[in-house]
Amino acid sequence: MAFGKFQDFLGGLVARQRDRFSKNGAPDMEELLDRLMGNTGEVSAIVSARELLDMYKGLDDEGRKNLFLNIEQNFNATPATVKLAYDTFEAGPSSTNLNRLYRAAEPRRVELLRRLNQTPGATHDLVAMRKDLLGLLREYPELAAVDENFMHLFRSWFSRGFLLLQTIDWSTSAAILNRIIRYEAVHAIKDWDDLRRRVDQPNRRCFAFFHPALRDEPLIFVEVALSSEIPGSIDSILNAKVEENLDPDKFTTATFYSISNCQPGLKNISFGNFLIKQVVEELKADFPSIKQFVTLSPIPGFKRWLDVDVDTDGDNTGLLELKAELRSLEITADNLVDHEELIRKLMLNYLLLAKRGKYPLDPVARFHLGNGAQVHQVHGSADLSDKGLGQSYGAMVNYLYDLRYIERNHEQYVTEGKIEFNDKLRSSLLKS
Repeated sequence: MAFGKFQDFLGGLVARQRDRFSKNGAPDMEELLDRLMGNTGEVSAIVSARELLDMYKGLDDEGRKNLFLNIEQNFNATPATVKLAYDTFEAGPSSTNLNRLYRAAEPRRVELLRRLNQTPGATHDLVAMRKDLLGLLREYPELAAVDENFMHLFRSWFSRGFLLLQTIDWSTSAAILNRIIRYEAVHAIKDWDDLRRRVDQPNRRCFAFFHPALRDEPLIFVEVALSSEIPGSIDSILNAKVEENLDPDKFTTATFYSISNCQPGLKNISFGNFLIKQVVEELKADFPSIKQFVTLSPIPGFKRWLDVDVDTDGDNTGLLELKAELRSLEITADNLVDHEELIRKLMLNYLLLAKRGKYPLDPVARFHLGNGAQVHQVHGSADLSDKGLGQSYGAMVNYLYDLRYIERNHEQYVTEGKIEFNDKLRSSLLKS
């Protein structure tokens, strides 16, 4: 039975059985938790999970907070059971005893999440629950333990092998197209006409990754422009005139100009380091003439880094002086071109030298470099929108996906934090 049909079957089962299991009146949250975690039959557990998730949706902010605090405080592992399993392992450190210790140390809330996920539509609801949880972590840091349990399960449920790549075009369902408009996080889609320009032109492509448990809900989507050269501004892509009778054999460059993560509840859940390569393979099959695969990417962390005097750059005095110089300038959209050289130089040094641990400080850089790309070129005055000016004084960067070196770049980046970059940029570095 296909996954979707099986989910429909379970949905019908839940609908038929809810009244029978609730004949003594609507249960409260504690009763549902007890029933779900107790020794009940599978049907009862599936119905209880759905009732609990539906009840959660009806809670206000205070009720949701209290539920998370409840499962943090009262759904831990039992200390005596953990101690017994540890003592057994210490006395006989076998693989079997290690597995027993692992099971004993697992918090009960992990099993709670597993049981919740057995009811139809639960994965979507649990992703939404984690979005709520993330909003509570600053005020209630103890809930980080609950978030770790969500992440542990999500990393398994959303592993790369489960994701499906789908081409998005004008024949895609209206429900999915509407979500593409809503989820676009890099360059806002103004309306349906704007969307059509992005997915229904011969020199545009759009791809989305889906998970079988989240039907019609893209996890991440990639917008691509096809051309004969590497673009240096987002305006040249978003506002280009529609050309008729384009010869697809003349396309030599594919530019990934927008990559949007659609589910806030999956923050920090990696979908693997070769998503872009799969898109590349799809494009190569359709357009053999394309030899260059690049991005035109925002640099969202630049202004935040610029405004902080803490040295994250290896005690580089020259870099600190350049930061101070740029901060002292009154830069506007009207005089931006006068300062492009300074902005580009600082931007390149930010991308290559500013680190969090051994990896780049910039989140978009971490994504592309982790996927095996290299820093290729930095452009000034590339995004003159309010967002672009506010993030990076309008600068953008091309990351190059050289198919010969993607795997090598990825391995060097992950193991050593090494960043590959175009050698022509070396002269702008303040240190190598």
